Amino acid sequence: MDPAPILGNTLGIFLLLTFVVFGWAAFATGNGIASRWQSPVWVAVYCTLLAAAERFVDYALAGGDLLSPLGFLASALILVVIGLVAWRLTQARMMIRQYPWLYEPAGPFGWREKADR
Repeated sequence: MDPAPILGNTLGIFLLLTFVVFGWAAFATGNGIASRWQSPVWVAVYCTLLAAAERFVDYALAGGDLLSPLGFLASALILVVIGLVAWRLTQARMMIRQYPWLYEPAGPFGWREKADR
């Protein structure tokens, strides 16, 4: 089955652009938003804009379909998930680093109150 009608281009180009080219930007976006203690809603907003930019780059450089709604939706969903993972990792790291007397690590995505308080 050819994913080009669904994704707007071949699977290889879609994966390259979504994960390699724009995935790092989504990760950096989540990291930056969390480091300023902003809401994760902003991660979704900015990563959706990144997905629109990804559709344009796919169209301009790889000859993909610019107005592929399923391709946009798929890339937006992937980029938002990457951004939210980065947001949560950064949030947990900052809570532990800034309040070491209160919190200790509880896995890579969380923190818990220290038991010795």
